Amino acid sequence: MIPNIPETPLKRVVIVGAGFGGLTLAQKLAKENVQVVLIDKNNYHQFQPLFYQVAMAGLEPSSISFPLRKVFQKRKNVHIRITKVREILLDKRRIRTDLGEIWYDYLVLGMGTNTNFFGMQNIIENAIPMKSISEAIYLRNRVLENFEAALSTRDQDAIAGLMTMVVVGGGPTGTEISGTLAEMKKMILPKDYPELDFDLMKIYIFESSDEILKVMSDEASVKSRQYLEELGVIVRVNERIDDYVDGYAITSTGEKIRTDNLIWSAGVIANKIEGFPQEIYTRGGRLKVNEFNQLEGFHNLFAVGDMAYMSGDPGFPEGHPQLAQPAIQQGKLLAENILKLIKGEPMKPFRYKDLGSMATIGRNKAVVDLPKWKFQGLFAWYVWMFVHLMSILGVKNKVLVFINWFWNYITYDQSLRLIIRPKLTKKVKPET
Repeated sequence: MIPNIPETPLKRVVIVGAGFGGLTLAQKLAKENVQVVLIDKNNYHQFQPLFYQVAMAGLEPSSISFPLRKVFQKRKNVHIRITKVREILLDKRRIRTDLGEIWYDYLVLGMGTNTNFFGMQNIIENAIPMKSISEAIYLRNRVLENFEAALSTRDQDAIAGLMTMVVVGGGPTGTEISGTLAEMKKMILPKDYPELDFDLMKIYIFESSDEILKVMSDEASVKSRQYLEELGVIVRVNERIDDYVDGYAITSTGEKIRTDNLIWSAGVIANKIEGFPQEIYTRGGRLKVNEFNQLEGFHNLFAVGDMAYMSGDPGFPEGHPQLAQPAIQQGKLLAENILKLIKGEPMKPFRYKDLGSMATIGRNKAVVDLPKWKFQGLFAWYVWMFVHLMSILGVKNKVLVFINWFWNYITYDQSLRLIIRPKLTKKVKPET
């Protein structure tokens, strides 16, 4: 089967993945005289930095998602296909998808990453990851369902397990989830569940290195830990969660913590496409690329964003951080370089410009690291909100997010604590 994509004399650029890098690239190429085929398993772009707010009932999923077809409504040279990519057929210049084979002149892989459980089977089966909108909704459902269940049991150990949260991973996602959970425990959940004893609710965050927010400055790490502890979060550094057995999270020191809410944000691994030689992969499953984002040994194959491991940038010999900004900057430059390649012109090497990093821990509490300025507190919180608000696609989404944030701020509450389960349909046997 071959997907119905129009044949034209234009060069075809196939982009796999509509994350920050792939979408930026597609938007730039959409204005040029090339054919763009954008492939993703979802028909929308997801704003990953705010997944945790969906999971913690602060935002609706639609507020941080944007339909791909809406982005390219007026671009006749862009063709979107919603499918999964299974394999690359290098000798045929094709990729194999669930819709069939699609040929390319130039192929760009921007499929991002997935949760890395480091091969721990019990963790895989019991931990709650958060690398997609659907996983964020599942986490929201799980937490709320556990509080509902706590109302219907008299076993204090079971109640403690249903209410206790263990967050694994002290990066931005882990700290933001922990801070939000702590604020919910303080301001929101006791009003929803007055029958429960919230002294039983413990919130832990585990980080295997010696400080949380290790990727940021020492000032940001110290301040974020202070904020978390002020909110009542139990911060455990130089410790891991190594196993989960019979309702207990097992730490690297052998301690057992009773919890039914094991939230995993401790690592990522690049999504893999079959068909490449093994030597092209590196740490974390990333693909080795040169300074032009070309896969090593291929002139018409590229990778951007979290999938790409570029060691040629002088400032980042161990590869770029797996964040939105490197992906966006790579997408912008790669659009120029593909056009140069088509014209036979020399390409421009990629050099990442670090615009800084930030994280929010709670109400009026955030940390911001800019290249020449580091600050924390209320002003950092305002900066964090402004930057994220401006980064969301669509005017309507920006307005909706702002309204939610404003309402949450003045009321100390959220109104989105809904348990939404997919309907399971039964297969009815046809009458004979």
